[in-house]
Amino acid sequence: MEYLKKFIKDVPDFPKKGIIFRDITSLLEYPSAFREVVSRLAANWKGRADAIAALDARGFIFGSALALELGVPLILMRKKGKLPRKTVSVSYGLEYGTDVLEAHVESVRPGMRVLVVDDLLATGGTALSACSLIERLGAEVAGCAFVIELEGLPGRAALKDYQVDSLVKYKEKANE
Repeated sequence: MEYLKKFIKDVPDFPKKGIIFRDITSLLEYPSAFREVVSRLAANWKGRADAIAALDARGFIFGSALALELGVPLILMRKKGKLPRKTVSVSYGLEYGTDVLEAHVESVRPGMRVLVVDDLLATGGTALSACSLIERLGAEVAGCAFVIELEGLPGRAALKDYQVDSLVKYKEKANE
């Protein structure tokens, strides 16, 4: 899937100096590239997931398209206070503090096989939190799927207990 890199723009020094931001919004501007991403993820997960858990916010883009393609429900994993009904939450660490991820309690049912989807795997903290939330509600994590993986960062190691699928890989230094 190396050819997809031509649709992903590198933005240096964003959101802070020394970081190269991998911008997927440019990929979304090319329907054929977006379709290829969704088709490839769907082929990898067809019949293996009963629902898609999409991570706030760019994960919603790929997760919703994938859920539609697979014909399975979409579960939104949102930042605290964004969901209107009864939620369950998990707190997780960030580089400079903590954050909270929530899901509607009735969206994840015991025994369900749920695929966690996001645009990018870096440290794995948000995806790991989503996995924890899914398991706490009695469902099984089918795996985790990402459009981009930043190799060299601890994301894959953080998700070592789960199958991880990524389409485009970039070599990153751990200090980025």
